[in-house]
Amino acid sequence: MTAALFSGLGAAFPRGAFAEGSGPETTRAVLGFIALTDAAPLIVAKEKGFFAKHGMPDVEVVKQSSWGTTRDNLVLGSAGSGIDGAHILTPMPYLMSAGKITQNNQPVPMQILARLNLDGQGISVAKAYADQKVGLDASALREAFAAKKAAGTPAKIAMTFPGGTHDLWVRYWLAAGGIDPDKDVETIVVPPPQMVANMKVGTMDAFCVGEPWNAQLVEQGIGYTALTTGELWAKHPEKSFAMRADWVDKNPKATLALLMAIQEAAQWADDMANKDELAAILSKRAWFNVKAADIGPRMKGVFDYGNGRATENSPHFMKFWRDHASYPFASHDAWFLTEDMRWGKLEAATDVKATVARVNRGDLWLEAAKALGVSDLPASPSRGVETFFDGKVFDPENPAAYLQSLAITRIA
Repeated sequence: MTAALFSGLGAAFPRGAFAEGSGPETTRAVLGFIALTDAAPLIVAKEKGFFAKHGMPDVEVVKQSSWGTTRDNLVLGSAGSGIDGAHILTPMPYLMSAGKITQNNQPVPMQILARLNLDGQGISVAKAYADQKVGLDASALREAFAAKKAAGTPAKIAMTFPGGTHDLWVRYWLAAGGIDPDKDVETIVVPPPQMVANMKVGTMDAFCVGEPWNAQLVEQGIGYTALTTGELWAKHPEKSFAMRADWVDKNPKATLALLMAIQEAAQWADDMANKDELAAILSKRAWFNVKAADIGPRMKGVFDYGNGRATENSPHFMKFWRDHASYPFASHDAWFLTEDMRWGKLEAATDVKATVARVNRGDLWLEAAKALGVSDLPASPSRGVETFFDGKVFDPENPAAYLQSLAITRIA
């Protein structure tokens, strides 16, 4: 792979943004988050004073009830009592920029400034499927799901937003097991904090969501974790930090300050020595209002899957900084776009490279990292060829070949 593929990413941030001695254009930004462990860098940046340290003491980190609410508040912007940026499902800034998920299909240009994490999501199934002992191979559910469909009550699989990361993980998993997510089951949208309650009353058969909700499901004895998404694709990209493009354009120094604060917070959150304190922070009523014991273990790689399977040192724990977790690789955004093309969320003729170039601002991430003195910088905007658990290969230089290798797709 060469860096040339995504060399069209935005113009370089002015070097030495604070060299003239002037601070950020504003000390305030309103950022949204959903109660998911991968919001940690934003929460830590607020709680540990990193935003204030970098000249942004008036940053607000505001809880959102769903990804739909996050989208709506981004459309409004803080000037309209909404938000300027957010902890967000990586495909959403692309879908918003293209007007695919906004009212009247009105494009709202967004920019991805950082990745917030790698790994750390889960696919869980209801206790009713204990006998199937479902794991990475979803085909164990094929017969049961076919029977439900024949009886007129198709299995319901919950995810958090159409075309979002959880939608794509569960679709990939089902399709790899020969289950068509559009024809053999029904996919439904449920906000992350409501997943466990809905499973408890029998609303769904399986769900894909981030932590701590898979762990909570196990703790309450309602179901079990079939797999962590890192087993599906090791060190996969997940959430992003994105902002309205007009905010970034208007406040370049403040953007750099936010990024530096979030990068410092990601480094702090990634330190295993800080995991217990991090779990305690996230557990607070203002953030998750969930027991720290339901948050901490999986962040350390301690997984009780709830079906007799357990591990004390899984490599698939959530990463905030190591393995260049915070850098928004353009090649990863290309995969998300390609999958959304696969399932009809984007046109099959979408120009992946050009679309990524408009939204991904890895150049700003690099400027912030250099200003912080980070020396271990990614060598390229591409992480190269990626391989999935079922042997499928995604080459960001050739998304079409990947699409052609998939048996279940909406592309004719």
